[in-house]
Amino acid sequence: CKRAVATALEHFGTLNALVNAAATSARGSLVETTEELFNQIFDTNVRGPFFLMQGLVAHLLERKAPGSIVNVLSMSAHAGQSFLTPYSTSKGALMTLTKNVASAYRKNRIRCNAVLPGWMDTEGEAIVQKKWHGASDDWLEKAEAAQPMGQLVKPAQLARLITYMLSPQAGVMTGSLVDYDQNIAGVIGE
Repeated sequence: CKRAVATALEHFGTLNALVNAAATSARGSLVETTEELFNQIFDTNVRGPFFLMQGLVAHLLERKAPGSIVNVLSMSAHAGQSFLTPYSTSKGALMTLTKNVASAYRKNRIRCNAVLPGWMDTEGEAIVQKKWHGASDDWLEKAEAAQPMGQLVKPAQLARLITYMLSPQAGVMTGSLVDYDQNIAGVIGE
């Protein structure tokens, strides 16, 4: 991660924003998860973002410059499904880190927020559905038909929100956790 920040600084000369969007959502319950799987998930979903933020924030503090960070979490950070225990736990850890960084560096005009998308229509999700859930080729059509708004979250929709959150247009927004989902956390069935 330090090398990634150094390479970006070498290429661009300066940095003022970061999006932590890489993740792995390998499956595992509390009982089934091996130490190896746990470490793999936490290395990608928590350790990587931690050290990328560390590098950016150190650079911004050195320059006395404002900046913005957006961490991509998941609605699973609120609790998650039983077959996603290490994934959900890692996203919960990143949620706490988001709030901690926002609080620690707000007086330095460094904003840190997170977006928590619901079920997304991505190439990776198609692979997951087929590999882990034995889904057929028409899984997306069936999944979207069952959603309240008739679609899964689209990457372009999420990208527009992240772009706004990174921009000066977001004003003083820091420490915010934005649920980006058509299902409402805490609302059970209708």
